Amino acid sequence: MAKQSITLKIAGKSYSLNIESEKEEVYRLAEREVNNYLAQIKQQNIKNWNDQDYLSMTALKFAIANVGMRQSREVDNEDLRQLEKIGTEIDAYLNDPKK
Repeated sequence: MAKQSITLKIAGKSYSLNIESEKEEVYRLAEREVNNYLAQIKQQNIKNWNDQDYLSMTALKFAIANVGMRQSREVDNEDLRQLEKIGTEIDAYLNDPKK
């Protein structure tokens, strides 16, 4: 996999990164999303907050979204297990020679 150097600008600060070339679009989209959400939070003009506070709330927003996605996947996996169990029971019933 080819590596490439890119520069992302988050909260007005530039960060140079070496990434896999095929992941550049993901990094650019993430950069845009972080900056957009940061701007939304800053528009609230919360008294006595500095840039670190705004960045912390932005990080918290993304962490909450990440946890929510993981939890929804766990529920989906449980649903899948239940469906497989039901499928097995149906197969056993349909293939029962005592019918």
